[in-house]
Amino acid sequence: MDKEIIKEYSNGELTIVWKPKTCIHAAECVKALPKVYNPKARPWLKIENATTEELRAQIKKCPSGALSYYMNDKDNKEAETLETKVEVLENGPLLVYGTLKVTDKDGNTEAKNKTTAFCRCGHSDNKPYCDGAHIKSGFNG
Repeated sequence: MDKEIIKEYSNGELTIVWKPKTCIHAAECVKALPKVYNPKARPWLKIENATTEELRAQIKKCPSGALSYYMNDKDNKEAETLETKVEVLENGPLLVYGTLKVTDKDGNTEAKNKTTAFCRCGHSDNKPYCDGAHIKSGFNG
């Protein structure tokens, strides 16, 4: 089994956690903060190009949960509990906001926080999660 790649980027106050395998390439991060997120650059994420508040606001809108963050101040541990909310994206995944425990077909349980994108098209190679396959498959729904 491949080890999941996880990258962290810090500005001293906040640390962004990026899980590339979870990303569905909706490009919401690039649209919101193009000075921070540039997929063609290396490194692709330049955390110093936005304020902590701008970064927090954008990360909370990540549809897949591939981007998350934590505050570096030990006395300021954010324990955000989100109200559970479900949103159907047109021609895309089912987004579930909140803290979830997901059990796969083999009985493995995984805790998910903030936003989880579930596949609706049936073409994802990362079921039950969306991997962006709906775009190539031309899914309508």
